[in-house]
Amino acid sequence: AEAAGAQGKFWVMHDRLFERQFALEDDNLIEYAAELGLDAARVARELAAHIYKAQVRDDFMSGVRSGVNGTPTFFINGVRYDASWDADPLAAALEAA
Repeated sequence: AEAAGAQGKFWVMHDRLFERQFALEDDNLIEYAAELGLDAARVARELAAHIYKAQVRDDFMSGVRSGVNGTPTFFINGVRYDASWDADPLAAALEAA
């Protein structure tokens, strides 16, 4: 997703990766990049060079430190929300914040 973000398509790739989280090898990532109209050769080079490794590791560790252990995880005003994910209770928590 970071490599796609460098080409202006972070969220599009993010969504694709979430949909296909069962297939996340480099070859898969390069295929997804091509499907999304990205410069797949550039993505391949950046993957091989580990350009985004430190950034991804730092983001991951930040999530771990914040208590994220899966998706979805919600935070409201910096506080982890552990109640119901149903629309009404979540909306009430947001309104109360």
